[in-house]
Amino acid sequence: MAKIIGGVGTSHVPSIGAALDKGLADTPDWKPFFDGYIPGKQWMADMKPDIAVVIFNDHGNSFFLDRVPTFAVGVAETYHPVDEGWGPRNVPDFKGAQDLSWHFVDQLVERHFDPLVCREIDVDHGLQVPMELFFGHPEAWPVKVLPIWVNTIQFPIPTPQRCWDMGKVLRDAIESFPGDERVVIMGTGGLSHQLQGSRAGFINRTADEAWLNGIADNYDHYRNMTREEYVEEFGSEGAELIMWLVMRAAMNDKVTLKHRHYHAPASMTGAGMVVLENA
Repeated sequence: MAKIIGGVGTSHVPSIGAALDKGLADTPDWKPFFDGYIPGKQWMADMKPDIAVVIFNDHGNSFFLDRVPTFAVGVAETYHPVDEGWGPRNVPDFKGAQDLSWHFVDQLVERHFDPLVCREIDVDHGLQVPMELFFGHPEAWPVKVLPIWVNTIQFPIPTPQRCWDMGKVLRDAIESFPGDERVVIMGTGGLSHQLQGSRAGFINRTADEAWLNGIADNYDHYRNMTREEYVEEFGSEGAELIMWLVMRAAMNDKVTLKHRHYHAPASMTGAGMVVLENA
């Protein structure tokens, strides 16, 4: 069967991609952020996964407000970088893990989920940036991807518990998949930020630090929070953190926190990552 080698949680702020494109990674504003990812990138190189499951949200690029699926799963052969308004970025296309994707879709339906199944779709910074942070900028990605989209844009968004339930199905799908593929699960989004309204520019550093420290062992607290509590604590866009719960639920109850990193602000956002291994 396939094996889960670990889980990572990470921000996917679009300005990270812009900083990489403009050669700003070593500037005073950005160097502390990127330096914090060096251990995570080394961990990924050492672990050598075959497949990356990436849980993220589209930002009005492949889905728009007229059609917003709560959950979507890609089963495509290839995913192209989407044009987010200034042309597609110069990153390689992403090869799909089609067999595992279809197996996961089947397991979701068996467990009473109703995902949108995407045979053809482009991917935005929600997937691109996490891949770059952990795999660098190769000529070709060293892993295939299984993309999972979660609606965190248009209310009603899914509950934290529902994301947790999806993570349990994901684990079962991976562990029942024939083969010896090594799978890393990447939960993306956040940390705290709000881009509009009276709290535009909101960052909650205390809540961010608590999240990074607590996602390993205090996950019940975050699984049991309401959607409204996520918005209050992390901001309207910081509610993206529910996507990390898909990753965490797919891991063992006991995990080892291998690396953590926090930096604020990255643009208008608290940003950072964790690397988890099953204990």
